[in-house]
Amino acid sequence: MRLHLAALMGGLLMIAPAQADDKVPNAALQEILIKTTILTFNDANLTGNYTVLHAKLAKAFRDKITPEQLKKEFKVFADLGADMGLVASMSPVASSEAKINAARGSLELRGYFATQPSRLTYELHYLPSEGKWKPALIDVRIKPQG
Repeated sequence: MRLHLAALMGGLLMIAPAQADDKVPNAALQEILIKTTILTFNDANLTGNYTVLHAKLAKAFRDKITPEQLKKEFKVFADLGADMGLVASMSPVASSEAKINAARGSLELRGYFATQPSRLTYELHYLPSEGKWKPALIDVRIKPQG
């Protein structure tokens, strides 16, 4: 019985962030957005295949940029070979309150993961696209601590 309930709850969590509206999602949904974006970005950089990342972008950006252009844009990360998969097991720490930018209609999430020896910081913007919050800006940085 517990297994079925856990599977159902997991399924609901996977569906929940799909609904984009004019409200800031709760902390759990923000974490899902942050982690799925960074992990998809990470997979693209590690494999050199930016097709999935491209497919997950807001439509307005998918229409303007190709997977090949994403590959060129993020070449620095691919060349570093940095694996950001560790964030899957960590909680993000917000550096500012999540907000909806009324002028752009975007959800803006900023913060970091307390990774060591370098800290992974992020600024992620999402646009409502096809009924879901989808990435429109991915700014990830890896900063040495100390």
